[in-house]
Amino acid sequence: MKNNRLIPFRSALIACLLMLFLYPDVLAQKKLTKLQAENAAQKEWNEEKKRLLPAAERAWGEGVITFEQYKMAIAYRIFGAKPTGGRSLYISLHGGGNAPVAVNNQQWENQRTLYNIKEGLVVVPRAPTNTWNLWHEDHIDNMLDSIITYAVISQDVNPDKVYILGYSAGGDGVFQLAPRMADRFAAASMMAGHPGDADMSNLRNLPFSIFMGGLDSAYNRNTLAARYNGKLDSLRAQDPGGYVHEFHLYPDKPHWMDKRDTIAIPWMANFVRNTLPKKVIWVQDNRLQHRFYWLSTSIQKTAPGEKAEVEIKGNQILVSRNDFSELELNLNDQLVDLDKPVTVIIGGRKVFDKKIERSLGIVKITVGQYRDPHMIFNVKLLVKANQVKEVN
Repeated sequence: MKNNRLIPFRSALIACLLMLFLYPDVLAQKKLTKLQAENAAQKEWNEEKKRLLPAAERAWGEGVITFEQYKMAIAYRIFGAKPTGGRSLYISLHGGGNAPVAVNNQQWENQRTLYNIKEGLVVVPRAPTNTWNLWHEDHIDNMLDSIITYAVISQDVNPDKVYILGYSAGGDGVFQLAPRMADRFAAASMMAGHPGDADMSNLRNLPFSIFMGGLDSAYNRNTLAARYNGKLDSLRAQDPGGYVHEFHLYPDKPHWMDKRDTIAIPWMANFVRNTLPKKVIWVQDNRLQHRFYWLSTSIQKTAPGEKAEVEIKGNQILVSRNDFSELELNLNDQLVDLDKPVTVIIGGRKVFDKKIERSLGIVKITVGQYRDPHMIFNVKLLVKANQVKEVN
């Protein structure tokens, strides 16, 4: 005689085995091992690549990046053999600015001839507007993000070997873009530009070089370049672990430096991106960002000038300053040991201390949030009102 009490148990067991066989990620979502998290990250990135590939191929084939109503033409050249790990990418910004279309077109053409490299992909975009701030209007960040993402997906670019440089108005852009998008680049070089109101604090983990003619006195470019180098000197003295920089002032040169600035190319090529630095300083610019290295926030819940200083020491996360109403700490096993408890200390006070489970849901969220195969996280902690909680 059959034991009818075993029938529901057997049915449940069979259902669980089928779920484990057919949908292993669902069951593992709350308690991923390190290896499962790594495999999930690779799988989700492959899915994201597949989703974005048609747009990437279309943009590269047509030579146009679009965002909202803006269109950015791109010209590019490939140099050298592709190394293991992918090509380098150099984004080179032209001069011009508040000038007729023909002038900016000529500057775009000229920029293509300025810098040759030994290896990599050189992309020279044509600014989508002809305004004085053509390289640091709000839409530029999104368009440069697309150039990088599409180059990684369709041109086999290594996301840890992306560089930005620019001349004149392009240098203005580098002064602004490099600090606010520092987590995208391996190094940056500014040639003959004006800093405007750029805040250099965000450059802690991004090598930055300044090139200027000593006679380039229009808009006080030469004196401001020296002043901003002084700011970097001061930041470096206070924090010797960061703020790698160089300053090249050519006393006998005006705005045009006769290509003496081309030494920037081999200097930048020496660096790979510090993708997951253990210390991050983030100051929100007027153009708000939703992510900066392994920190993130909601655009709707942040404001210009907000600052966070966060450092990881072993499995301790030290928040020495946080002006953000909501600050997210995105973590993976490259940053901390997720098989052990993670401690968060805010202003010297321990507010969180527990073992955190890796989550497939967070892998999926951060793949979409960052669109970067080397910035995928499986834990997200929310810092709010000096308290910390897990985001599931």
